[in-house]
Amino acid sequence: MMAAGTAAKYDKDVILLEKNQKLGRKLLITGKGRCNITSAKGIQELIDHIPVNGSFLYSAFYTFSNEQLINLLNNFGLKTKVERGDRVFPVSDNSRDVLQTLKKYLTQNEVKISKDEIKNIKKSDNEFSLITNNGKKIIADKVVIATGGKSYPATGSTGDGYFFAKNFGHTINSLYPSLVPLVTKEDWVEELQGLSLKNVDLIVYDENNNQVFKERGEMIFTHYGVSGPLVLSASSHLRNMNKDNYKIRIDLKPALSKEKLDNRVQRDFAKYSNKYFKNSLGDLLPSKLIPVITKLAKINYDKTVNQITSEERKDLVDLLKNLELNIKGYRPLDEAIVTSGGIEVEEIDPGTMESKLIDDLYFAGEVIDVDGYTGGFNLQIAFSTGYLAGLNL
Repeated sequence: MMAAGTAAKYDKDVILLEKNQKLGRKLLITGKGRCNITSAKGIQELIDHIPVNGSFLYSAFYTFSNEQLINLLNNFGLKTKVERGDRVFPVSDNSRDVLQTLKKYLTQNEVKISKDEIKNIKKSDNEFSLITNNGKKIIADKVVIATGGKSYPATGSTGDGYFFAKNFGHTINSLYPSLVPLVTKEDWVEELQGLSLKNVDLIVYDENNNQVFKERGEMIFTHYGVSGPLVLSASSHLRNMNKDNYKIRIDLKPALSKEKLDNRVQRDFAKYSNKYFKNSLGDLLPSKLIPVITKLAKINYDKTVNQITSEERKDLVDLLKNLELNIKGYRPLDEAIVTSGGIEVEEIDPGTMESKLIDDLYFAGEVIDVDGYTGGFNLQIAFSTGYLAGLNL
């Protein structure tokens, strides 16, 4: 939509081909239906939050920045707000309002919209032939492929763009789920299904015990493992999952040093000295977590607090600061927010989004091998690359 509206703004005759019956189906589900439009961070910070080929996006972000995006949306009547973590949302908290604003951009610039599914694209004699699923042929001087990745295929992103690009000789880097829940080896997570933890530190280590991710925030346990904002962000860093070599450590009390936490536990133990151990942690932990922690601490459920040794107490403190999970895989690609992988950036001009292999062929958005963390970064990629492609048509 951004590519089409921008190209049409510069007096180009533009047709937007959409295989769904309605535009923007994926946009509607972003930010849990609220649409996290972008991030309010500075451009270098935006780049820093895009771990895969972030430097490819300098031209796109400087040509059409997050500030310019917000101004454009504001000028079409959409009011925005900045929330925790510099996340930008519509004031209405409704993704439909963002979609309606983009539709206004298309309408004002007289973009034609056609509900056609393209099956193939060919080029000869300096023009493209786009063949629809019902055999219709559309002729174009220039083409932008902005079909998204393979995540959430029900919204229409079924990987068509990779097929088109590959037919033109482009390299398609392996596709992986990104911003996706993680599956753990430990089966005790099932007991915690639905439990949300806030203000915890999540640290990820590789097979060499090198820290590859650390952040504080919110996560949730599921029947298969872990999810939530922290986990989705962490998943962007797990690039070698085939080796089954990542582990997570959760610091349940990051605001307290080990010494201060030990003092806190001692105060609670003094308070509940005559109670069973299983009944002494209610002030410290969510009730759903207590049976799992007592089991992992290997302290007898029915031991009274005054019978717990100092060694057992210190082991408990260590556990609270380092609750460990071993990761065995991602959830499927169709559950991922973003597809990692895609068209090799070395084959695309970062200053124009034009193919280096085929003149007048452009790319925008998730179909390119770039992806960022959760927090509005991936939508900004879509808007900026779409604008740059449209501008350079």
